[in-house]
Amino acid sequence: MTTVIKGISSMATRQLLAELVAGFQLHSGFRVDIESVGGVDAAKRVQAGEAFDVVILASDAIDKLLAAGHLQAGSKVDLVRSGVAVAVRADAPRPDIASEDAVRDAVRAARSISYSTGPSGVALAKLFERWGIAEEIKGRIVQAPPGVPVGTLVARGEVELGFQQLSELLNLDGITVLGPLPPAIQVITTFSAAVATGSLQADAVRAMLDYMNSPDAAGVKRSQGMDPI
Repeated sequence: MTTVIKGISSMATRQLLAELVAGFQLHSGFRVDIESVGGVDAAKRVQAGEAFDVVILASDAIDKLLAAGHLQAGSKVDLVRSGVAVAVRADAPRPDIASEDAVRDAVRAARSISYSTGPSGVALAKLFERWGIAEEIKGRIVQAPPGVPVGTLVARGEVELGFQQLSELLNLDGITVLGPLPPAIQVITTFSAAVATGSLQADAVRAMLDYMNSPDAAGVKRSQGMDPI
């Protein structure tokens, strides 16, 4: 009987995991079914006791689930680091984002701004507060619903300036990715995985995570806009 690994992840790693899972299945004979949803919703489903074998989320979310006993102690594995990029609609003017001052000016000039509900969005909200423009732009913030890429709102023309993980912007039509945030304000998120408490496929999950951190997987990670760990 074929071993089936059931997992849940945030949307930021959806495309990356699709490619890595395909390679792992080819070489292992295991079947892997990973559902990608908004990170907040994924964590809530794990907390509610839904059965999974592996959970792949931002590192801090994994830590919280470990501390609450939903994931097996000692099973956490860091997979990738991912930075935030900026996007506009494909036919829109391209503002300068080469420096912190330029990004701040672009944000203040934009008619609407959007960022994700995940850790990068939290960090950007704090950045806007540090710049002292949070109140000024509050009415122009369009919050992307969980599981809906910011780039989709940008492509529809619902948002003028979008911020999200580069991996979530790379494969979307109708947008122009201006580039990553400059180093001074870049937001790096580490995405990690861990074996779910109660999983009967722990050995298979560990084999999959070993494959996902193998040298063969590094090129796939880079092609999806993420850095291997």
